[in-house]
Amino acid sequence: MFTHLKQRDVLFTTLMAAAILMVTMGTRQSMGLYVGPLNTSTGLGIVSISLALAVGQFVWGAIQPIAGAVADRFGPRPVLIGGLLLLALGTAVTPWMDSGVGLILTMGLMTAAGSGACSFSVLIGAASQRMPAQSRGEASGVINAGGSLGQFVFAPINQALIQSIGWMGAMWTMAVATLAALPLVNQMTRNTHAPHAASASGDGLGRAVKDAIKTPSYLLLHLGFFTCGFHIAFLVTHLPTEVNLCGLPASVASWSLAIIGLANILGSLYAGSCVNKYRSKYVLAFMYGSRAVLIALYLLAPKTNLTFYLFAAGLGFTWLATVPPTAAIVGKLFGVRYLGTLFGLTLLSHQVGGFLGAYLGGLAFNAFGDYQWMWFADIALSAMAALVNLPIKEAKPQPVMA
Repeated sequence: MFTHLKQRDVLFTTLMAAAILMVTMGTRQSMGLYVGPLNTSTGLGIVSISLALAVGQFVWGAIQPIAGAVADRFGPRPVLIGGLLLLALGTAVTPWMDSGVGLILTMGLMTAAGSGACSFSVLIGAASQRMPAQSRGEASGVINAGGSLGQFVFAPINQALIQSIGWMGAMWTMAVATLAALPLVNQMTRNTHAPHAASASGDGLGRAVKDAIKTPSYLLLHLGFFTCGFHIAFLVTHLPTEVNLCGLPASVASWSLAIIGLANILGSLYAGSCVNKYRSKYVLAFMYGSRAVLIALYLLAPKTNLTFYLFAAGLGFTWLATVPPTAAIVGKLFGVRYLGTLFGLTLLSHQVGGFLGAYLGGLAFNAFGDYQWMWFADIALSAMAALVNLPIKEAKPQPVMA
């Protein structure tokens, strides 16, 4: 049985979760802006820096099911506090790293694990366990929109800080901003406790995971989400370099990332509302298919400021708006008791794709001097993701009662 809070408490919990995600995703999604300054300062090369960020993509996903499992058993509070502290520490010590191994330790492991522990699996899982079914879709959309707002706010701030006080000072500022989110954890968890903590068991969790990986629909969902991670990580890591290749100022990249975040606020809220109206698999198929079309149009268009801004707005509408329908399908298939863990595993597949998108982008640039083949791969994978979601067996959404 779920702990049904009053509507005001449900809204408060949702907004606090969205605010935490705003900070962690805003910090994480701005890291691509540091690739150029890092390379200039350290001389490590694009490939080495891309590898560190690619490891970070994978670690961010790998920590999700672990953090989700801990939160499912003991509550979200210790997970969120530990994650924020680790994110702040990793960001603070990165400026002292002068080797590829050092960057992998800080940007690839510490910051990624910290932000991953304070991300979708824990926040959406915790919120879903504390509200009725008809509220979960819109709540996940609001929480997801918080992450997008973080990207919209943090990208131009990071760029301005890099230009005014240097990339090292900018990173130290982000570390302080991360610590400022700690009071939000207290606010989010002050009236909540770990659901079913007394009855939680490793056997129940293990059985849930075993049942999930034997379910074809769950595996198809993973395959589509893999593609989402691939092109999101590629773009967030290499868009600044793409802008530079086109002879445009660095501000175009930061504002493009900000526009992606702003557009995804609308997209996330819309996706959350669609979860209550349509089968989520059709919402996902449309989103992935639209990305293939947008990337093709981008390749054909002249590379101007306006082109990048329009491309960012179009792609941003579905950027991470895939999260609410994906989480909804996992909840429909298996319930919400272990949603943090099972959705965390789905996010792991997302970040396996993220690792490849970030790292292969660096290899492609090093080999060919541009990203043309990566764009072609993006189109093919997006089309594939649209198709693999269609066979998922998903129940119709239940009508919302007035």
